[in-house]
Amino acid sequence: MTIIAFQLQAVRSRIERAAREAHRTASEIALLAVSKTFPASYIEEAHAAGQRLFGESYAQEGVKKVMALGGLPLEWHFIGPIQSNKTRLIAEHFDWVHSVDREKIAERLDAARPPDRPPLQVCIEVNVSGEATKHGVAPEALADLARAVSGLPRLRLRGLMAIPEATPDVQAQRRQFGRVRVLRDELAAAGIPLDTLSMGMSDDLEAAIAEGSTLVRVGTALFGQRERIQP
Repeated sequence: MTIIAFQLQAVRSRIERAAREAHRTASEIALLAVSKTFPASYIEEAHAAGQRLFGESYAQEGVKKVMALGGLPLEWHFIGPIQSNKTRLIAEHFDWVHSVDREKIAERLDAARPPDRPPLQVCIEVNVSGEATKHGVAPEALADLARAVSGLPRLRLRGLMAIPEATPDVQAQRRQFGRVRVLRDELAAAGIPLDTLSMGMSDDLEAAIAEGSTLVRVGTALFGQRERIQP
C-alpha cells in the first residue's frame, strides 16, 4: 500500500466515524481530494486506491492535469478564486465549480460552457465569517445571486461552499458550518432547493459533517504539506 493509499484510507475512516457520530451514513458524504500544487502522479496513485473526485484551485495548472489524465475516469472540481480571464478555461475543462461569488462570473462561465458538455455543476461560495481577506458572497446577498445563477441555462446550481475562519474551537467551527446549513435551508424555503454543502477540510471535517456537509475537501491529510510545482 502506498502512502497516499494509506492516508486515503485514514481519511475515509475519519469520515465514517464522523458520520456515525452525527447519526448519518458515510455514503451521504463525498470526498474531494484537493490536488492543487501536487503532481499528476499523486492523482494517479489516489485513483489507483479508488479516489475519483479531485479539486484544483489554479486554472492553468488544473487544466494541464485534466488534459494529462484524460484517460482516467475522474471528476474535476474547480475550488479556487475565479479570475474573469480564466472563466473559459474553467468552463471548458471542469465538471464542477465551487467558488462562484459574483453574477458576472456566473454569466461568463455560462457563456463559455461548451454546448456539447453537460451543464456545469456549481456551488456559490459564501463568506460566513465576514473576513475581508476571504472570497465569497455576503450572506445577505446570497438569495439574489442564487436566483441569478439558477436562471443560467448552461449552469446547474447545486449548493453552497464555505471556508470559515480557521479555529481549533470545535463549537466555533460548528457554529460557522451551521450558518451555511441554515442559509441552504432558507434558500429551499424560498423555492431554490440545493443538494450540496461543500464544507470541511483536513482540520475541521468532523465539525462540518456534524452540521450536514455532503462534500469535504481534503488535501493536506491525503497528500501532505504542499510544495508549489511548476505550472
